[in-house]
Amino acid sequence: MKAMIYHGPGRKAWEDVPDATIEKPTDVVVKIETTTICGTDLHILKGDVPAVQDGRILGHEGVGTITEVGSAVTSLQVGDRVIISCISACGHCDMCKQRVFSHCLADEGASGIGWILGHLINGTQAEYVRVPFAETSVYRLPDGVTPQEGAMLSDILPTGHEIGVQYGHVKVGDVVVVVGAGPVGLAAIMTSRLYGPSKVIAVDLDANRVEQAKRFGATHGVLSSDDDWKDQVMALTDGLGVDVAIEAVGVPATFQMCLDVVRPAGHVANVGVHGAGVPLPLDTLWISNITIAMGLVNTDTTATLLKMVAEHTLPADLFVSHTFDLGDIEKAYDVFGRAAETQALKVVLNA
Repeated sequence: MKAMIYHGPGRKAWEDVPDATIEKPTDVVVKIETTTICGTDLHILKGDVPAVQDGRILGHEGVGTITEVGSAVTSLQVGDRVIISCISACGHCDMCKQRVFSHCLADEGASGIGWILGHLINGTQAEYVRVPFAETSVYRLPDGVTPQEGAMLSDILPTGHEIGVQYGHVKVGDVVVVVGAGPVGLAAIMTSRLYGPSKVIAVDLDANRVEQAKRFGATHGVLSSDDDWKDQVMALTDGLGVDVAIEAVGVPATFQMCLDVVRPAGHVANVGVHGAGVPLPLDTLWISNITIAMGLVNTDTTATLLKMVAEHTLPADLFVSHTFDLGDIEKAYDVFGRAAETQALKVVLNA
């Protein structure tokens, strides 16, 4: 089969590799119908995720059809169309019983991390993928939900919702700022509206993304390149700052921007994947009663979000800006990696 292979920082290739097969009784093999590229894949290619080894198949999002099931799998069968979760969870360990699926203790990398696809084992940017712990790590694709919409539920929608909105404790009447209007930031904007904030402010360097954010539920947009960006944000509050600041980029500057505009007793929710340390000015933060949250998505809200997508409460199709054939994945990476020029949001690859 063909797959996108990581060969170290800055190097990848669409190559022939051995077919995905059942390795454990709880596995299924899925023929990929639709997959996509995540910002985390770009972080991997920058060298920000050193656990990803040379030869790894990239990708942790996708929709496809089950072609083979392991001997212990009873609730799924060949022919089922499924959404593959970015988190693989056994459902039985102590962490899974607490619904902290992101730190499943049964993961195959022996690291206590539920994100293993495209990270610690081969991922979804391939013609076929082996999915471990299948009964608790895939979701049947409902009638009326397209594969493209389903792929948005693999990662970005639950990540924006759980790590941005829920960890940020967004509530009715809040003023929320989302710094970084890429796909995950847009997912945070879209799902924040479910909690009734009074204002949702999108901040980004890219004027197109700031404008696009309004389609996803942002009430205001601010260009971070403006010298007075902070003043613009503060003017949309009572002068004390935002109730919730969501960081959705993964660089020190954008994390600091969140600290700059959050009000006393406010919340900062870090969603971005950071490849380097970030200064934390505790000497000034401690007296402001700021709560800072961060984490890897648990995907414990995926089933709920899927119902909302099925009922068109969440228009997941808005995320898709470009569509490619799976064999054109090199071109898709180029387009996604130059999002400021190409105006890419999510690029979708169809087999």
